[in-house]
Amino acid sequence: MTDQVPNACETDELAEVPADDRPKHIAIIMDGNGRWAQGQGLPRIEGHRRGVNTVRVISETATELGIEAITLYCLSSENWKRPQAELDFLMHLLEQYLVEERRTIMDQGLRLSVIGRRDRLPENVLKEMDKTLEMSAQNPGTELVLAIDYGGRDEITKVTRDIAREVATGKLDLDEVDEDAISRRLYTAKLPEVDLMIRTGGDMRVSNFLLWQISYSEIWITEKCWPEFTREDFLNAICEFNSRQRRFGGLNVNE
Repeated sequence: MTDQVPNACETDELAEVPADDRPKHIAIIMDGNGRWAQGQGLPRIEGHRRGVNTVRVISETATELGIEAITLYCLSSENWKRPQAELDFLMHLLEQYLVEERRTIMDQGLRLSVIGRRDRLPENVLKEMDKTLEMSAQNPGTELVLAIDYGGRDEITKVTRDIAREVATGKLDLDEVDEDAISRRLYTAKLPEVDLMIRTGGDMRVSNFLLWQISYSEIWITEKCWPEFTREDFLNAICEFNSRQRRFGGLNVNE
């Protein structure tokens, strides 16, 4: 569960792993930006700035490996409780990322997606977000999903409300409400199931992130904070994923 793999495997090693055995969708809780900055004697906001560099490295590596999707937990619905100055900086940094990383997104062939609420985001951020979404929509590479103002409980509540409304209006029969009906209405409906969830910063919790989607995900946690998370750490997580036996509630033939 933790980062105990002594040496990262190389990209060419992973290339030998059959595509069906690699994680198709990796979700990442990018934790520890503020703690890292404080440990370096820097303002908390500097940790968020440095974290953008890590996003660039990890998205590039995911593209090299042919990972279908990575979902990054950028801003939770609970993060609005943080000091206003930090929130203002986060919004500025998000807008800056959406503008300045467009060339990188296009060069890497990334297809940008965003999940979460839009109604609490500033108009200037939404404007740049929509422009980048449109520009990258036809890119053939890894889908880079930014979870912004996202909460797992909020998502499930929204889906429940939508289904209840459809049943009440006769658009959906009550007997048709099953797991598949819920999955089709999630933000991530068009994405593969989350195979691997990575958390930086060492905390042992899922923090209201993709609660439905990570039901059978493998979890890999590192003490490293997000600004110091490296390509090698990312490869380590994938190597350990490849070494695990996934039972999905069943048993292996030899057990």
